[in-house]
Order: sequence, then C-alpha cells, then structure tokens
Amino acid sequence: MIGVNKVILVGNVGKNPDVVTFPSEGPTPVKKASFPLATTEYRRHRDNERVEVTEWHNVVCWRGLADVAERILVKGAQIYVEGRLQSRTWEDKEGNKRHVTEVVADNLLLLSKRQQEEMRNNPLMDILNNETEPLGDLPF
Repeated sequence: MIGVNKVILVGNVGKNPDVVTFPSEGPTPVKKASFPLATTEYRRHRDNERVEVTEWHNVVCWRGLADVAERILVKGAQIYVEGRLQSRTWEDKEGNKRHVTEVVADNLLLLSKRQQEEMRNNPLMDILNNETEPLGDLPF
C-alpha cells in the first residue's frame, strides 16, 4: 500500500528566509531557503472564552523555489505552502542528539493582498508564473 505525505499550511512568515547556497557538480549551485511559519487557530474553552493557539513550523524550500522564497518572502507575509513532512536526526557539537521535523515545500503562494499588488509590476512575476524545477536528488 502506498502512503501519503502531504502538508498544506496557511500562515505568516516568522522571519525573512535564511538562504544557503551549496556547490554542486552541475553548472548551477543548489540553493536552500528556510523560514519559520506560524499558523493560528482559535478555540473555545469550557467557559466559552476564545483562545488563540499558534503553532510554528519549519519550512524548507530548495532550488528554484528557494530563489523565489528569497526574493518575495518577508517577515509577516501571509502565504500558502504545499509540501511534505521530513524528519532528521543528528548529533550536535556537544554530542547531544537533535531531532527536527520540517515541511519541505513543493509550492508556495503569496496571499498578502498588499504584497501581491507590489509584485504586479515586478519582473519577479515571471519567476512566479513559471514552474520551478523538481526537487530531484540532492548532492549530499
């Protein structure tokens, strides 16, 4: 049986993306952009008090999508993200085991109206209107 690993989030970017460029064997280096995304929902307690609950997600974009994220995402922007969950475990410099779960983005869409209007006359719209290259194999 085949499994499904699909995540859809709508939230606000927590800070400007951190971008790292890795050398590759091909003509273009591999770019990675990562940023926190906050999703908020509202619940009611037993006493009918409305409570805001915010979850933070680590989002990672690779290659062409990382380039788009670097150019258009800013802290506070509301975005739609589609992707998959990926977990990693490693040992830090002090020998402690670390574990992180990330959303590896396949697609993102800017939802902030003001930012969409600012982007209309921006040459970066050509990038947004074209598909980004597939994730493929990573060099590491």
